[in-house]
Amino acid sequence: MKQVFHKLGAVFMAFIVLFTTMSFTVSMHYCGDSLVDYSFTTLAESCGMDIKPSSETCDASSFTQDTCCNDKQLVVEGQDNLKLSFENLSLEQQTFVASFVYSYIDLFEIVEENNDSFSYYSPPYLTKDISVLHQTFLI
Repeated sequence: MKQVFHKLGAVFMAFIVLFTTMSFTVSMHYCGDSLVDYSFTTLAESCGMDIKPSSETCDASSFTQDTCCNDKQLVVEGQDNLKLSFENLSLEQQTFVASFVYSYIDLFEIVEENNDSFSYYSPPYLTKDISVLHQTFLI
């Protein structure tokens, strides 16, 4: 159960790092006060009324600009300062990181010890079954 929580926490932290470093732009095209088109990848398509409209299409009292249509972009910038360089560390910090990595690198290696000393010898020949002779059985 503890391993499940550790894995879920690691995945959650990875998503946090991903979403804080991700930047994106939303392009929106408004015609008057209504949203006509939006796009995450390219510029939003216009509604075809980008040229100066005549007095019949736009009410001059409701709009202060020359045209009814306008484009807006929402830009969300992500973090760029997550990468730390090893050169910015002091000598004591570099020594600590090097010794930490050197001392704990062997913890993640799987060491298999095979005891092969008895593989060349055959077991002794049993003349009598001692457990039956003394009637001692493991239950």
